[in-house]
Amino acid sequence: MAPMPDRQTPAQAGLFDAPRAPDAPPGDAGETPVQAEGPALPLPDFLADDTATPPPAAPPPRAVKVRVPLWARMLGRPLHPWLKLDIQTDPQIAGDPRPVCYVLEDYGLSNALILQRACREAGLPPPLQPIAGDPLGRKRAYVALSRRHANALGLLPGAEHKTHSGSLARLLAAHGADPALDVQLVPVSIFVGQAPKRSSGWFSVLFSENWTLVGRFRRLLAILLNGRDTLVQFSTPISVRDTVAEGLEPERTVRKLSRVLRTHFRRVREVVIGPDLSTRRMLADQVLSAPLVKDAIADQAKRDNSKPEEAWKKANAYFWEIAADYSNTVVRSASFLLTSVWNRIYRGVLVHHLDQFKQEAPGHEVVYVPSHRSHMDYLLLSYLLYGHGIVAPHIFAGINLNLPVVGTVLRKGGAFFARRSFKGNALYSAVFREYMAQLVAGGYSIEYFIEGGRSRTGRLLQPKGGSLAMTMRAYLRQPTRPVLFQPVYIGYEKLMEGGSYLDELSGKPKEKESIWQLLTGIPKVLRSNYGQVVVNFGERIRLDQILAEHAPDWDGSPIPDDEKPAWFARTVDVLAQKIQVNVNRAADVNPINLLALALLSTPKHAMGEADLRAQITLSKTLLADVPYSDWVTVTPHTPEQIIAHGEEIGLIERTRHPLGDVLGVSGDNAVLLSYFRNNVLHLFTASSWIAVCFQNNRRMGRRQLQQIGRTLYPFLQAELFLPWDEDAFAERIDNTIEVFVREGLLEQVSSEDGGILQRNAGQSDEVFRLRALGHTLQQAFERYYIAIAVLVKNGSGMLGAGELESLCHLTAQRLSLLYAPAAPEFFDKSLFRGFIQKLRELKLVWPDENGKLAFDDRLKAWAKDARVVLGRELRHTIEKISPNSARTTGEIPALPPEPPAAPAQDD
Repeated sequence: MAPMPDRQTPAQAGLFDAPRAPDAPPGDAGETPVQAEGPALPLPDFLADDTATPPPAAPPPRAVKVRVPLWARMLGRPLHPWLKLDIQTDPQIAGDPRPVCYVLEDYGLSNALILQRACREAGLPPPLQPIAGDPLGRKRAYVALSRRHANALGLLPGAEHKTHSGSLARLLAAHGADPALDVQLVPVSIFVGQAPKRSSGWFSVLFSENWTLVGRFRRLLAILLNGRDTLVQFSTPISVRDTVAEGLEPERTVRKLSRVLRTHFRRVREVVIGPDLSTRRMLADQVLSAPLVKDAIADQAKRDNSKPEEAWKKANAYFWEIAADYSNTVVRSASFLLTSVWNRIYRGVLVHHLDQFKQEAPGHEVVYVPSHRSHMDYLLLSYLLYGHGIVAPHIFAGINLNLPVVGTVLRKGGAFFARRSFKGNALYSAVFREYMAQLVAGGYSIEYFIEGGRSRTGRLLQPKGGSLAMTMRAYLRQPTRPVLFQPVYIGYEKLMEGGSYLDELSGKPKEKESIWQLLTGIPKVLRSNYGQVVVNFGERIRLDQILAEHAPDWDGSPIPDDEKPAWFARTVDVLAQKIQVNVNRAADVNPINLLALALLSTPKHAMGEADLRAQITLSKTLLADVPYSDWVTVTPHTPEQIIAHGEEIGLIERTRHPLGDVLGVSGDNAVLLSYFRNNVLHLFTASSWIAVCFQNNRRMGRRQLQQIGRTLYPFLQAELFLPWDEDAFAERIDNTIEVFVREGLLEQVSSEDGGILQRNAGQSDEVFRLRALGHTLQQAFERYYIAIAVLVKNGSGMLGAGELESLCHLTAQRLSLLYAPAAPEFFDKSLFRGFIQKLRELKLVWPDENGKLAFDDRLKAWAKDARVVLGRELRHTIEKISPNSARTTGEIPALPPEPPAAPAQDD
């Protein structure tokens, strides 16, 4: 069997692809530089904001023939084999005839040589030749913001560097004396050992770029070990003439320009190599001295009847239990190790829409909010960001992952840990909330999973708003740096946790994580093929826009911790729902998703090969002709390649037969495939709805399809995080009908009722494909009818929400046992809980004075629509087995009390 070729994505390279060359074609990362507004220095192209108008394309590099000074030639030749530069330039530099003066963050001989070589390779003016008239007075065309002390090797005590702005002062003075002079300043950032790719050696990790200003000897070692991994970024130029035109005093102009340049270099360094966390102990002091925490310490001392010092020690211990200990060396070491692991177990990691995020993120506090389906989510996202030149985020992790050794490594990789519940521990809650607030205020990127834990069914879980509330509270307390939420969809073809998920879905308790479990599982993981992983960056969400829409009374002024506006809780809920919607809007449809959609639609989870190919083709046609969103990606592989890939990774089996091979899944694989079907269930909502309606009806009118679709849509929207309103969903139904008619699945036989549609009679291929499409939503409507049947059977005012949820769960379980086996989520209590909540929001049911659910004839009328969707036999069966709470038989066990929900992350 020929292996499936690697997936090709023209717009975005895979994570393991070689870095693009500086002259990469349009569409590569960072191809759109912009000119910043106001006094702030423009950012380099890979950090530029995409709202500005892009400059014209740069002309071909100009040939610059100059004589390099003898000392530079003599020192440059021995360094040449040790250096390989990844150069990022701004097209405005080469396209501007004005003279150029380069600005370096620090003076150093190696920086001057690297700059000279980068300019030669990029076709830019040479930095070691003076500008016409030599306004710098130094016979060169670059300046540095700081220069080193005479302590040459950095081995002696004393100051290592000092501020150096004399050259800038002379340049500004020259512009004041000569009105015709107009030099453009080009900031240049040089990073030895941190380009957007992984290190090629283990020992070189120790000498990679960091925040410390190292001595010349250490710099030489860094070049020898990491010189072939050097990043040089030429940022957007600024005009010295425009700076002088502001009319400030010369000294103030120099100080202002130096300050803006330093801020720029710091921002670039934060993005490329990560935040400077050398002040972690200072962060502890800030957290423990915050008014919120000090009040909590005083209250704790009163409750414990102890001294304030003892309560402070407890708060201090909480901080060190929580706080990350970010280490760039550990992150880089992990990146080096994980590269070989990913290449061994995965067939690649594809990334989409990352370039747009790079353009929009600078200047924001970034919060990554990915889907959560595997423990690999932590490692993959941080590894991916680091590998593309973006600092790895601080990760909100459950305390269950703070294992011996592993917890230390995760903490140094940016993880900070939270207990499962804050309930009953006000001091711990105060310390944790203040720590989150300090991270937000400090501009550190954060990652957390708003689902609270890994999804065991493949669907997005209902979000928990605790982490979002802490983030919003931190912003409202100090609304200076705008917050940007980045939804991320992570799609797998095979899960490492598949076996444990099966156990949990069958009723076994979740196993507690242990270091022994991790060590014993590594050999099996390294021997397995987990297919391909796709990471899609979805549409970003700006917190200030959410607040402007849902908190119009807020005027932008700080809100203290002890004040909670009336709109706060509702805004958190809206934000949580929007994040989940945008995660789903960035879904990836991989080969396993398409196989699962087709094979699980049949009673024996098997299809003839020709039928399977036709069903996959139909699914891809629907995705292409009625697109869900611009952020969704779909595998480009053919049905034949998709089937071969499913066989290769062991998820489907082929049975040879003289009349044609049969492909199917059996046993545990069928349950696991339901996980991957559920990943993309939302993409086929409209097509599944139409197909379900024609399961038990041969003819239906368009208007009736749309009318009943509008009625049921709010429940589907809440369950699947769909992005449309009712009118847009009705329009989507209409567009999908056109595809069905074109593909021969339906036929319009009359113009009445907006057009009477008819499916074929009998068991034709078209009816088979229509039935397969409808199966994906069939069980959702069965769940809805179960809840209505139980309510109506027991009567108004007889059941509380919790009682109804438990009875629905038992009914669905029994239906699955008596008849065809259902997917694990069919009797998931959380899905029934969401349906009941939506009934309450729509005022179809409401709590009476006793807390019981009351309803009227509107609910019974609404239930009549189920006759269109569900067959008579199935409706009768559900009504028959629906329990009556007043009846106590062996069939209906006593309902156990529900455990309280845990607010913190659980994995």
